[in-house]
Amino acid sequence: MKRLLIKNVKVIATVDDKKTRIENGAIYIENNVIKDVGPTKQVISRIQHPGSSIQIIDATDKVALPGLINTHHHLYQTLNRNIPAVQDAELFDWIKILYEIWREITPEGVYVSAQVGIGELLLTGCTTTVDQFYIFPKDKPKDLIDYEIKAAKEIGIRFHSCRGSMSLGKSKGGLPPDDLVQSEEQILKDSERLINKYHDPKEFSMLRIALAPCSPFSVTKELLKETVEFARKKKVRCHTHIAETLDEEKYCLKTHTMRPLAYLESLGWLGEDVWFAHGIHLNDEEIKLLAETKTGIAHCPTSNLRLGSGIAPIRKMLDEGVAVSLAVDGSASNDSSDMLGELRQCLLIHRVKSGIESMPVDDVLWMATRGGAQILGRDDMGSIEVGKAADIILINTKKLGYAGGMHDPIAAILFSGNSHIVDTTIVNGKILVQDGKLLNLDEEKVIEKANKIAYEMLKQASKKTGIDYLKNKN
Repeated sequence: MKRLLIKNVKVIATVDDKKTRIENGAIYIENNVIKDVGPTKQVISRIQHPGSSIQIIDATDKVALPGLINTHHHLYQTLNRNIPAVQDAELFDWIKILYEIWREITPEGVYVSAQVGIGELLLTGCTTTVDQFYIFPKDKPKDLIDYEIKAAKEIGIRFHSCRGSMSLGKSKGGLPPDDLVQSEEQILKDSERLINKYHDPKEFSMLRIALAPCSPFSVTKELLKETVEFARKKKVRCHTHIAETLDEEKYCLKTHTMRPLAYLESLGWLGEDVWFAHGIHLNDEEIKLLAETKTGIAHCPTSNLRLGSGIAPIRKMLDEGVAVSLAVDGSASNDSSDMLGELRQCLLIHRVKSGIESMPVDDVLWMATRGGAQILGRDDMGSIEVGKAADIILINTKKLGYAGGMHDPIAAILFSGNSHIVDTTIVNGKILVQDGKLLNLDEEKVIEKANKIAYEMLKQASKKTGIDYLKNKN
């Protein structure tokens, strides 16, 4: 049995139902489960057979938080950050240009991009991540998603892999090029393969599968309906984008004579087994409908700002009882996979959107932990409590960026600091980041590979399209 004791923690933010904070606290772990939490002296006094082997972390000057949960991402996009041609483009123009680059993805590209994104997430405090992968070019292997699952397993993050899909090509009124879409039959067949091969519904599962048609403008009505029915038959969750831009709203009104949420509701896409990314342009009635049906929202503040899409009405959602989580979104619309940075962004933008008192630190922490766990259907993680998964992060406050801000050490993590790299990340009882360094990944090698693949994708896309992607359209 592996035993781990984290002692002398400056403050533990448990994010339990009472939002308890414990000063000079300790967390005792056996294998992958939290067995005790409390003041250091009390926890040590309760440990049985203290003389036997226990790994000890002295967390003096450090705060402990539950591992952060990222509920929406596109890991392959770490290869497409900061491309000049789309630096100043809104979503529809942005995505039309990027489709031409994404079709150049390879199995190695999927694998390396996942290494990059997962590494960033772990370094910034994320212990569980969702990923929606929906790029399946006709001339590439059909099992591309398996390569990111391989990377997640090797590195050790808790992973919810969403089998994304696009079935509505440009020739049929959609946005994606026809060579990037698949038939409904192909998509559902591969969805079944992935569920049968990888989905683990057990407690403390490290890998689960969800089904995730990409968006109302890239999939057919038939696929949306068949996917949610198939997912419920297989007892897995469903995910998609919704109400991200006004262009999407106009598209749905023109094509389906309904607003995006009404369109998805008509196809069975509401319920506690469904969560949407974004939800920026939802009205008050739609927010109430989400709350009534227990449908979740993955809030992506940085991506929403980066693309100029808007600021989601998160305070209204929380007040109505909508399940809200936090997410970094894809790195082509965020340029980062900085999970802790996403918390700070959330803290700040809603003070502009809905008032200075509208987004306290505790609400942000709740969304980033308990909110994520709720949306993913996980009651085995999201807080530092006895019986929960040993997913914990430690952040060293003895740094210049926090000096003078120790009046509230937990709030300092969001208000202060000059780096979002955490000191320690523990996933499933295993230390994956120590002293701010990844233990299961050679960062230098991965950086070199990622840059090489990213340049090659741009080069190949430019040859085929004649577009200079290194030139800003402005």
